[in-house]
Amino acid sequence: MTTLPDTMQGAVLPGNSTTQLQCYPVPTPGHGEVLVRIKASTICGSDIRCIYHEHLGKGAEGYQGVIAGHEPCGQIVKVGPGCRRFGVNDRVIIYHISGCGVCNDCRRGYMISCTSEKYRRAYGWQRDGGMAGYMLAEEKDLVHLPDQLSYADGAQVACGFGTVYEGLEKIGISGNDSVLITGLGPVGLATAALCRKLGASQIIGIDVIEERMKLARDLGLCDETLVSGPDNVEQVRKLTGGHGVERAVDCSAHAGARATAIRATRKWGRMVFIGEGGKIEFNPSPDMIHDQKTIYGSWVTSIWKMEELVERLVRWNLHPDELITHRFPIEKVGDAYTLMASGKCGKVAVCFDEELKK
Repeated sequence: MTTLPDTMQGAVLPGNSTTQLQCYPVPTPGHGEVLVRIKASTICGSDIRCIYHEHLGKGAEGYQGVIAGHEPCGQIVKVGPGCRRFGVNDRVIIYHISGCGVCNDCRRGYMISCTSEKYRRAYGWQRDGGMAGYMLAEEKDLVHLPDQLSYADGAQVACGFGTVYEGLEKIGISGNDSVLITGLGPVGLATAALCRKLGASQIIGIDVIEERMKLARDLGLCDETLVSGPDNVEQVRKLTGGHGVERAVDCSAHAGARATAIRATRKWGRMVFIGEGGKIEFNPSPDMIHDQKTIYGSWVTSIWKMEELVERLVRWNLHPDELITHRFPIEKVGDAYTLMASGKCGKVAVCFDEELKK
Protein backbone atom coordinates (compact mmCIF):
# COMPACT_ATOMS: atom_id res chain seq x y z
CA MET A 1 0.00 0.00 0.00
CA THR A 2 1.29 3.45 -0.91
CA THR A 3 2.41 5.54 2.05
CA LEU A 4 0.61 8.86 2.18
CA PRO A 5 2.50 12.10 2.85
CA ASP A 6 1.85 14.02 6.04
CA THR A 7 1.31 17.37 4.32
CA MET A 8 0.07 18.79 1.02
CA GLN A 9 -0.19 22.12 -0.79
CA GLY A 10 -3.60 23.71 -1.25
CA ALA A 11 -4.71 26.90 -2.99
CA VAL A 12 -6.93 29.55 -1.46
CA LEU A 13 -8.38 32.66 -3.12
CA PRO A 14 -7.93 35.89 -1.14
CA GLY A 15 -10.32 37.83 -3.39
CA ASN A 16 -7.82 40.22 -4.96
CA SER A 17 -7.16 38.40 -8.26
CA THR A 18 -4.38 36.30 -6.74
CA THR A 19 -3.97 32.82 -5.31
CA GLN A 20 -2.11 31.66 -2.22
CA LEU A 21 -0.51 28.25 -1.80
CA GLN A 22 -0.57 27.03 1.79
CA CYS A 23 0.61 23.89 3.54
CA TYR A 24 -2.05 21.63 5.05
CA PRO A 25 -1.97 18.28 6.83
CA VAL A 26 -3.30 15.44 4.68
CA PRO A 27 -6.69 14.79 6.30
CA THR A 28 -7.98 11.52 7.70
CA PRO A 29 -11.45 10.36 6.65
CA GLY A 30 -14.09 10.08 9.34
CA HIS A 31 -17.32 8.09 9.36
CA GLY A 32 -18.84 7.92 5.86
CA GLU A 33 -15.91 9.81 4.34
CA VAL A 34 -13.15 8.97 1.89
CA LEU A 35 -9.78 10.50 1.13
CA VAL A 36 -9.33 11.17 -2.59
CA ARG A 37 -6.02 11.66 -4.38
CA ILE A 38 -6.90 14.49 -6.74
CA LYS A 39 -5.93 13.84 -10.34
CA ALA A 40 -7.64 16.77 -12.08
CA SER A 41 -9.34 19.89 -10.76
CA THR A 42 -10.77 22.29 -13.34
CA ILE A 43 -11.58 25.96 -12.83
CA CYS A 44 -15.20 27.10 -13.08
CA GLY A 45 -16.30 30.55 -14.20
CA SER A 46 -18.17 31.01 -10.92
CA ASP A 47 -14.83 30.79 -9.09
CA ILE A 48 -13.66 33.77 -11.11
CA ARG A 49 -16.95 35.68 -10.84
CA CYS A 50 -17.59 35.24 -7.11
CA ILE A 51 -14.24 34.50 -5.46
CA TYR A 52 -11.08 35.18 -7.46
CA HIS A 53 -11.53 38.88 -8.22
CA GLU A 54 -13.59 39.69 -5.15
CA HIS A 55 -15.57 37.76 -2.54
CA LEU A 56 -19.05 38.66 -3.79
CA GLY A 57 -21.04 35.58 -2.86
CA LYS A 58 -23.37 35.13 0.07
CA GLY A 59 -25.22 32.11 1.37
CA ALA A 60 -24.68 29.22 -1.04
CA GLU A 61 -22.01 31.26 -2.86
CA GLY A 62 -20.29 32.55 0.26
CA TYR A 63 -16.61 31.62 0.18
CA GLN A 64 -15.20 30.84 3.63
CA GLY A 65 -11.46 30.84 2.97
CA VAL A 66 -11.24 27.10 2.35
CA ILE A 67 -9.15 25.26 -0.26
CA ALA A 68 -10.65 26.30 -3.60
CA GLY A 69 -11.91 24.14 -6.45
CA HIS A 70 -15.34 22.59 -6.93
CA GLU A 71 -14.67 20.50 -10.05
CA PRO A 72 -12.53 17.68 -8.61
CA CYS A 73 -11.93 14.14 -9.75
CA GLY A 74 -9.53 11.52 -8.46
CA GLN A 75 -8.90 8.13 -6.91
CA ILE A 76 -9.79 6.96 -3.41
CA VAL A 77 -6.71 6.19 -1.30
CA LYS A 78 -8.31 5.78 2.12
CA VAL A 79 -11.80 4.95 3.39
CA GLY A 80 -13.33 5.84 6.72
CA PRO A 81 -15.64 3.59 8.73
CA GLY A 82 -19.26 3.25 7.61
CA CYS A 83 -18.73 3.49 3.84
CA ARG A 84 -21.09 1.20 1.93
CA ARG A 85 -20.26 1.37 -1.78
CA PHE A 86 -16.87 2.84 -2.61
CA GLY A 87 -13.44 1.54 -1.68
CA VAL A 88 -9.72 2.14 -2.07
CA ASN A 89 -8.57 2.56 -5.71
CA ASP A 90 -12.05 3.46 -6.98
CA ARG A 91 -12.07 6.30 -9.50
CA VAL A 92 -14.59 8.97 -8.53
CA ILE A 93 -16.12 12.31 -9.44
CA ILE A 94 -17.14 14.48 -6.49
CA TYR A 95 -20.57 16.13 -6.76
CA HIS A 96 -19.61 19.52 -5.49
CA ILE A 97 -22.33 20.22 -2.96
CA SER A 98 -22.70 18.17 0.19
CA GLY A 99 -26.28 18.54 1.36
CA CYS A 100 -28.11 17.58 4.52
CA GLY A 101 -29.57 14.52 2.79
CA VAL A 102 -33.02 14.80 4.37
CA CYS A 103 -34.66 17.97 2.97
CA ASN A 104 -37.02 17.68 0.00
CA ASP A 105 -34.41 18.83 -2.52
CA CYS A 106 -31.72 16.46 -1.25
CA ARG A 107 -34.18 13.58 -1.41
CA ARG A 108 -34.73 14.46 -5.06
CA GLY A 109 -30.95 14.29 -5.57
CA TYR A 110 -30.58 18.07 -5.94
CA MET A 111 -28.13 18.81 -3.15
CA ILE A 112 -27.34 22.06 -4.98
CA SER A 113 -30.72 23.28 -3.70
CA CYS A 114 -30.38 21.90 -0.16
CA THR A 115 -32.36 24.12 2.20
CA SER A 116 -30.35 23.42 5.36
CA GLU A 117 -28.32 26.46 6.37
CA LYS A 118 -26.52 24.34 8.94
CA TYR A 119 -25.54 21.28 6.88
CA ARG A 120 -25.32 22.44 3.24
CA ARG A 121 -21.63 22.92 2.41
CA ALA A 122 -20.17 23.17 -1.07
CA TYR A 123 -16.68 21.88 -1.79
CA GLY A 124 -14.39 24.79 -2.61
CA TRP A 125 -16.80 27.27 -1.05
CA GLN A 126 -17.62 26.27 2.53
CA ARG A 127 -15.48 23.14 2.82
CA ASP A 128 -12.11 22.24 1.34
CA GLY A 129 -12.17 21.59 -2.39
CA GLY A 130 -9.99 20.08 -5.07
CA MET A 131 -7.13 22.54 -5.55
CA ALA A 132 -4.84 20.35 -3.44
CA GLY A 133 -3.15 16.99 -3.63
CA TYR A 134 -5.78 15.29 -1.47
CA MET A 135 -9.38 15.98 -0.54
CA LEU A 136 -11.89 14.66 1.96
CA ALA A 137 -15.32 13.83 0.53
CA GLU A 138 -18.47 12.24 1.86
CA GLU A 139 -19.25 8.92 0.22
CA LYS A 140 -22.80 10.04 -0.60
CA ASP A 141 -21.34 12.79 -2.84
CA LEU A 142 -19.37 10.43 -5.09
CA VAL A 143 -20.11 9.36 -8.66
CA HIS A 144 -18.26 6.39 -10.16
CA LEU A 145 -15.85 7.28 -13.00
CA PRO A 146 -15.70 4.51 -15.63
CA ASP A 147 -12.34 3.42 -17.00
CA GLN A 148 -13.30 4.73 -20.45
CA LEU A 149 -13.21 8.32 -19.13
CA SER A 150 -10.14 10.22 -17.93
CA TYR A 151 -9.95 12.05 -14.64
CA ALA A 152 -9.98 15.31 -16.60
CA ASP A 153 -13.22 14.16 -18.24
CA GLY A 154 -14.67 13.52 -14.81
CA ALA A 155 -13.62 16.87 -13.37
CA GLN A 156 -15.76 18.66 -15.94
CA VAL A 157 -18.74 16.44 -15.22
CA ALA A 158 -18.53 17.61 -11.58
CA CYS A 159 -19.94 20.99 -12.55
CA GLY A 160 -19.77 22.31 -16.13
CA PHE A 161 -20.98 19.36 -18.22
CA GLY A 162 -23.39 18.28 -15.48
CA THR A 163 -24.90 21.77 -15.34
CA VAL A 164 -25.32 21.89 -19.11
CA TYR A 165 -26.84 18.41 -19.34
CA GLU A 166 -29.50 19.35 -16.80
CA GLY A 167 -30.42 22.50 -18.72
CA LEU A 168 -30.60 20.71 -22.06
CA GLU A 169 -32.78 17.97 -20.60
CA LYS A 170 -35.23 20.66 -19.47
CA ILE A 171 -35.66 22.18 -22.93
CA GLY A 172 -35.14 18.98 -24.92
CA ILE A 173 -32.72 18.76 -27.87
CA SER A 174 -33.26 16.63 -30.97
CA GLY A 175 -32.61 16.50 -34.69
CA ASN A 176 -35.57 18.84 -35.17
CA ASP A 177 -33.75 21.70 -33.50
CA SER A 178 -31.50 24.54 -34.46
CA VAL A 179 -29.75 25.73 -31.30
CA LEU A 180 -28.33 29.14 -30.41
CA ILE A 181 -25.66 29.35 -27.70
CA THR A 182 -24.83 32.79 -26.34
CA GLY A 183 -21.42 32.70 -24.67
CA LEU A 184 -18.74 30.24 -25.81
CA GLY A 185 -16.70 29.93 -22.65
CA PRO A 186 -16.20 26.42 -21.24
CA VAL A 187 -19.90 26.09 -20.39
CA GLY A 188 -20.94 27.24 -23.86
CA LEU A 189 -18.46 24.84 -25.47
CA ALA A 190 -19.84 22.02 -23.31
CA THR A 191 -23.33 22.99 -24.47
CA ALA A 192 -22.29 22.74 -28.10
CA ALA A 193 -20.58 19.37 -27.53
CA LEU A 194 -23.66 17.89 -25.86
CA CYS A 195 -26.06 19.39 -28.42
CA ARG A 196 -24.02 17.75 -31.15
CA LYS A 197 -24.37 14.32 -29.51
CA LEU A 198 -28.08 14.90 -28.83
CA GLY A 199 -28.60 15.39 -32.56
CA ALA A 200 -29.14 19.14 -33.00
CA SER A 201 -29.41 19.90 -36.72
CA GLN A 202 -27.68 23.29 -36.51
CA ILE A 203 -25.59 24.89 -33.76
CA ILE A 204 -24.91 28.64 -33.77
CA GLY A 205 -22.58 30.25 -31.22
CA ILE A 206 -22.10 33.90 -30.27
CA ASP A 207 -19.18 35.37 -28.33
CA VAL A 208 -16.89 38.40 -28.15
CA ILE A 209 -13.57 36.56 -27.79
CA GLU A 210 -12.04 35.25 -31.02
CA GLU A 211 -10.02 32.52 -29.25
CA ARG A 212 -13.24 30.94 -27.98
CA MET A 213 -15.00 31.13 -31.32
CA LYS A 214 -11.99 29.61 -33.05
CA LEU A 215 -11.92 26.74 -30.57
CA ALA A 216 -15.63 26.09 -31.19
CA ARG A 217 -14.97 25.95 -34.93
CA ASP A 218 -11.76 23.92 -34.70
CA LEU A 219 -13.42 21.25 -32.55
CA GLY A 220 -16.41 21.09 -34.90
CA LEU A 221 -18.79 22.11 -32.12
CA CYS A 222 -20.51 25.04 -33.87
CA ASP A 223 -21.70 25.21 -37.46
CA GLU A 224 -21.63 29.00 -37.34
CA THR A 225 -20.00 31.49 -34.96
CA LEU A 226 -21.02 35.15 -34.77
CA VAL A 227 -19.27 38.08 -33.14
CA SER A 228 -21.56 39.56 -30.51
CA GLY A 229 -23.28 42.71 -31.78
CA PRO A 230 -26.55 44.52 -32.44
CA ASP A 231 -27.27 42.55 -35.64
CA ASN A 232 -27.17 39.10 -34.05
CA VAL A 233 -30.94 38.50 -34.06
CA GLU A 234 -31.17 39.30 -37.77
CA GLN A 235 -28.08 37.16 -38.47
CA VAL A 236 -29.53 34.16 -36.63
CA ARG A 237 -32.81 34.47 -38.49
CA LYS A 238 -31.00 34.55 -41.83
CA LEU A 239 -29.19 31.34 -40.86
CA THR A 240 -32.50 29.65 -39.98
CA GLY A 241 -34.66 30.50 -42.99
CA GLY A 242 -36.09 33.58 -41.35
CA HIS A 243 -37.64 31.66 -38.45
CA GLY A 244 -35.14 31.78 -35.60
CA VAL A 245 -33.94 28.80 -33.54
CA GLU A 246 -36.08 26.20 -31.82
CA ARG A 247 -33.83 26.17 -28.76
CA ALA A 248 -31.51 28.73 -27.16
CA VAL A 249 -29.07 28.44 -24.27
CA ASP A 250 -27.57 31.47 -22.55
CA CYS A 251 -24.19 30.77 -20.98
CA SER A 252 -23.02 34.39 -20.93
CA ALA A 253 -24.98 36.07 -18.11
CA HIS A 254 -24.82 39.21 -20.30
CA ALA A 255 -27.99 41.30 -20.61
CA GLY A 256 -27.60 41.90 -24.34
CA ALA A 257 -26.83 38.26 -25.10
CA ARG A 258 -29.81 37.08 -23.07
CA ALA A 259 -32.08 39.47 -24.98
CA THR A 260 -30.64 38.11 -28.23
CA ALA A 261 -31.38 34.55 -27.12
CA ILE A 262 -34.99 35.46 -26.42
CA ARG A 263 -35.59 37.41 -29.64
CA ALA A 264 -33.73 34.97 -31.90
CA THR A 265 -35.89 32.08 -30.68
CA ARG A 266 -38.82 31.27 -32.95
CA LYS A 267 -42.48 30.90 -31.96
CA TRP A 268 -43.14 28.06 -29.52
CA GLY A 269 -39.41 27.83 -28.86
CA ARG A 270 -37.71 27.09 -25.57
CA MET A 271 -34.62 28.55 -23.96
CA VAL A 272 -32.68 27.95 -20.78
CA PHE A 273 -30.56 30.40 -18.80
CA ILE A 274 -27.45 28.73 -17.34
CA GLY A 275 -24.99 31.65 -17.06
CA GLU A 276 -25.00 33.09 -13.54
CA GLY A 277 -25.27 36.74 -12.51
CA GLY A 278 -26.07 39.75 -14.65
CA LYS A 279 -29.49 41.14 -15.57
CA ILE A 280 -32.01 40.97 -18.39
CA GLU A 281 -34.53 43.41 -19.86
CA PHE A 282 -37.17 42.39 -22.40
CA ASN A 283 -40.74 43.14 -23.42
CA PRO A 284 -42.93 40.28 -22.16
CA SER A 285 -45.75 40.52 -24.71
CA PRO A 286 -43.88 40.79 -28.04
CA ASP A 287 -40.78 38.91 -26.91
CA MET A 288 -42.40 36.03 -25.03
CA ILE A 289 -46.15 35.86 -24.52
CA HIS A 290 -47.42 36.44 -28.05
CA ASP A 291 -44.92 33.96 -29.48
CA GLN A 292 -45.69 31.30 -26.86
CA LYS A 293 -42.06 30.97 -25.80
CA THR A 294 -40.78 29.36 -22.62
CA ILE A 295 -37.72 30.27 -20.49
CA TYR A 296 -36.24 27.80 -18.02
CA GLY A 297 -33.77 28.53 -15.26
CA SER A 298 -31.35 25.73 -14.42
CA TRP A 299 -28.83 25.49 -11.58
CA VAL A 300 -26.25 22.66 -11.63
CA THR A 301 -27.90 19.21 -11.63
CA SER A 302 -28.89 16.25 -9.49
CA ILE A 303 -26.49 13.50 -8.55
CA TRP A 304 -28.58 10.87 -10.37
CA LYS A 305 -28.60 13.00 -13.53
CA MET A 306 -24.82 13.28 -13.20
CA GLU A 307 -24.53 9.51 -13.08
CA GLU A 308 -26.74 9.32 -16.18
CA LEU A 309 -24.51 11.80 -17.98
CA VAL A 310 -21.41 9.71 -17.21
CA GLU A 311 -23.13 6.71 -18.79
CA ARG A 312 -24.05 8.79 -21.87
CA LEU A 313 -20.50 10.12 -22.29
CA VAL A 314 -19.20 6.57 -22.53
CA ARG A 315 -21.96 5.59 -24.97
CA TRP A 316 -21.33 8.65 -27.16
CA ASN A 317 -17.53 8.42 -26.89
CA LEU A 318 -17.59 12.08 -25.85
CA HIS A 319 -14.58 13.29 -23.87
CA PRO A 320 -14.94 16.63 -22.05
CA ASP A 321 -11.15 16.83 -21.66
CA GLU A 322 -10.97 17.83 -25.34
CA LEU A 323 -12.10 21.29 -24.18
CA ILE A 324 -9.03 21.65 -21.93
CA THR A 325 -6.51 23.96 -23.58
CA HIS A 326 -4.11 24.35 -20.65
CA ARG A 327 -2.94 22.12 -17.78
CA PHE A 328 -0.92 23.36 -14.79
CA PRO A 329 0.75 21.76 -11.76
CA ILE A 330 -0.41 22.93 -8.34
CA GLU A 331 2.80 24.98 -8.02
CA LYS A 332 1.57 27.17 -10.92
CA VAL A 333 -2.04 27.44 -9.79
CA GLY A 334 -1.75 31.24 -9.90
CA ASP A 335 -1.00 31.11 -13.63
CA ALA A 336 -4.01 28.83 -14.11
CA TYR A 337 -6.43 31.27 -12.50
CA THR A 338 -4.91 34.26 -14.30
CA LEU A 339 -5.39 32.56 -17.65
CA MET A 340 -8.94 31.47 -16.86
CA ALA A 341 -9.81 35.01 -15.79
CA SER A 342 -8.55 36.37 -19.13
CA GLY A 343 -11.10 34.31 -21.05
CA LYS A 344 -8.57 33.62 -23.83
CA CYS A 345 -8.66 29.87 -23.39
CA GLY A 346 -10.89 26.85 -23.25
CA LYS A 347 -11.06 24.93 -20.00
CA VAL A 348 -8.13 25.26 -17.59
CA ALA A 349 -7.12 22.40 -15.30
CA VAL A 350 -4.79 21.91 -12.35
CA CYS A 351 -3.54 18.34 -12.65
CA PHE A 352 -1.55 15.73 -10.78
CA ASP A 353 0.22 12.49 -11.65
CA GLU A 354 -0.76 10.98 -15.02
CA GLU A 355 -3.17 13.81 -15.89
CA LEU A 356 -0.36 16.36 -15.75
CA LYS A 357 1.71 14.39 -18.26
CA LYS A 358 -0.90 14.55 -21.03
